[in-house]
Amino acid sequence: MNRVRRRAASRAAQVLATVALAGVLTACGSDGYQPRGPWEPLPEGAPPEVGPPTNSAPPPAPGQPADPGSGQQAGDPNVVATDLNVPTGLVVLPDGTAMVAERETGRILQVYPDRAPSRELMTVPGIDFGGDGGLLDLALSPTFAEDGLIYAYVSTATDNRVVRFPIGGTPNPVLVGIPRGETHNGGGLLFGSDGTLYVGTGDTGNPALAQDPASLAGKVLHVDVFGQPVNGALVHAGGLEDVTSLCLGGDQTTLFATDESAAGDDELDAIAVGRDYGWPTATADSVEPVVTVPSADGGPGGCAASGSTFFLGMLEGQKVAIVTLDNHGDVVDEPQEFLKGTYGRLRSVAVDQQGGLWITTSNRDGLGTPKEGDDKVLRVVPPTSGGDSPL
Repeated sequence: MNRVRRRAASRAAQVLATVALAGVLTACGSDGYQPRGPWEPLPEGAPPEVGPPTNSAPPPAPGQPADPGSGQQAGDPNVVATDLNVPTGLVVLPDGTAMVAERETGRILQVYPDRAPSRELMTVPGIDFGGDGGLLDLALSPTFAEDGLIYAYVSTATDNRVVRFPIGGTPNPVLVGIPRGETHNGGGLLFGSDGTLYVGTGDTGNPALAQDPASLAGKVLHVDVFGQPVNGALVHAGGLEDVTSLCLGGDQTTLFATDESAAGDDELDAIAVGRDYGWPTATADSVEPVVTVPSADGGPGGCAASGSTFFLGMLEGQKVAIVTLDNHGDVVDEPQEFLKGTYGRLRSVAVDQQGGLWITTSNRDGLGTPKEGDDKVLRVVPPTSGGDSPL
């Protein structure tokens, strides 16, 4: 029985209403994006300085040993960075390197696939990491090559918010006032193929907020690059418990979210505009999850897709769960387990253009058991990439 049914208090027909929210939530019949004009960023700091180090050797294939004469790190060939503090918000840059943030410190580092030493880029100020808070996710501007802007989902002492900045620049607010809580304070960012931004939020430990159309908690929100609601509707979908990550399916149009539960099953949901996802009360109109995982073996913290295959970083399960969908969006067989118990708690995931799977560990988050070198960033060959898994 999936979590929607288990957590349902009734199945009475009910549709999530769309009402005004401080003048920005309005009813609309379409979720299509109408550009507001050309993107003209205001000055927000120095231009970015990211890229491979000048002495960096060409990266090996994921999971393959580095050249011992290249000055790269020795040890596990799957580990590309070590000694981090709860790395989150993993994004792959256009040059094939990756950028990762530390949840508690707000540091952002550049990590190299050839296992060269990582490079600190900046520290985002004003982070409050109490409870489930901190710097929770990163996303690259859809015009990153031109403007160098990075978007971050961060917790302050009073709210969660989305900010943007170039490397070395001052964070400027994009979307503020997202409810802040000690628990269920998840946050996810994802730019769609049309250049609009989706923002996932948690219910902050107050389940009633998830189905309250006047709250931004327990929702997927939808804004443009300026933080303005798309077509006037800020809430894209509701009835979610704790959205920890967002990803696009292989068609690059279907939005998916990982929803972590405190007591029921964790979910991978296909998110559609205006729909309710059954938390805390499922109805006849609530959307069923694509797949569920018992919370004791789940704890999704990251989501990435390659074609019809999804890679979910699992904290409690200490693995990557691999879910494959068919042409109808239905799950093919049971989810596979990858790296089970090998590196501890696994959180953020991303896929690069070479098919390498980037993963962060989360063993220093107060719930894991840190080992030497934790926390780490990994880059491995996933078993579905056409090559043999290194483990």
